[in-house]
Amino acid sequence: MDKKSVFIIGSKGTPAKYGGFETFVDNLVSRQKNMNIQYFVACRRDLSSNKEDTYPYSQAQCFNIDVPDIGPAKAIIYDVRALAWTTRYIQENSVKDAIVYILACRMGPFLDHYRRKLKKFGTKFYVNPDGHEWLRDKWSYPIKRYWKFSERLMVKHADLLICDSQHIELYVRDTYKRYKPNTMYLSYGSTISKRGSDSIELEKWYKTHGIKPNQYYLIVGRFVPENNYKTMLSEFSKSKTNRCLAIVTGVDNLKFFDQLKKETNFDKDARIKFVGTVYDKKLLTQIREHAFAYIHGHEVGGTNPSLLEALGTTQLNLLFDVGFNREVGKEGAIYWTKELNSLSRKINMIEKMPKDKIDVFAKESKAIIAKNFNWNSIVDQYEDVFDEHRS
Repeated sequence: MDKKSVFIIGSKGTPAKYGGFETFVDNLVSRQKNMNIQYFVACRRDLSSNKEDTYPYSQAQCFNIDVPDIGPAKAIIYDVRALAWTTRYIQENSVKDAIVYILACRMGPFLDHYRRKLKKFGTKFYVNPDGHEWLRDKWSYPIKRYWKFSERLMVKHADLLICDSQHIELYVRDTYKRYKPNTMYLSYGSTISKRGSDSIELEKWYKTHGIKPNQYYLIVGRFVPENNYKTMLSEFSKSKTNRCLAIVTGVDNLKFFDQLKKETNFDKDARIKFVGTVYDKKLLTQIREHAFAYIHGHEVGGTNPSLLEALGTTQLNLLFDVGFNREVGKEGAIYWTKELNSLSRKINMIEKMPKDKIDVFAKESKAIIAKNFNWNSIVDQYEDVFDEHRS
């Protein structure tokens, strides 16, 4: 029996070094059980550890794509070139009934062109619509309009939309009901940490930033306005905690950084520490494990990988109260809003919380990950979707 060819477009590279889609693809191919599937994974050559045109990774075949550095359009060009490569491969090798799985809605205006080219080969196009990219403040108005336009066309031309958030699935069905979209919910995955002995790297990190175990709140996330840094900083400053706030992020937007200084005066609060990025996964997991609580301010998007990581590692999680976060955290987290004093009150409250109640939250959050976001289960479900004839 010929293998089912599945081409994955939209992640930056494999092995995973970057974000959520990259981690998803890494887990999908490294945990593969159904060998009736052959994965082909697009990678950006400038980010790949292997610079060859094609190279194997686990059971997958990776193919490198060259992309010019042209600002916001870079991601669009990358996806289009990856789809062009995929189209040539299918045509030249007469690949029948392949699946092209596209992560995010970046290239809507180009999708139908390639669908028509591959129609005679029986190729199906599956799309993960991701979150509401068109709502992100980092984009200018024309780019936001493009994202929305592109999303509509991706939904229109997709054979199946795989949503990793139930709220996103409902949004797609309601907003684009005229296209009668074929949708399904299939969550993102994560793991539960098992505390071991502290690493030398963790001790160095503590010493470098003047931080002690269980004596810090933690924020991990991109340094963008829609992650509610303004609210988190101003509310933390008003709280009565003696613990510090460690913010793991790359400050690559100095204008936003200076604006936050002016609006929140966080630089006058010695408890608040911007500690830079942490790319070492083991170290970041240990930092999460030893935090007193994690504060999650993400407002735009679907299921956020950093939230799942927090629920599987950190004992207490304070989440911004939006549908995307509630559907994940359920009863295993505490919720705050943008209302004045909401977050600061929650911080003051958990400072007085007895240990046994903290343990209940920790146990519940890990149970949620084990039940709903187990990577092995997620991979099994994807293999069922990709290989319809699997017994």
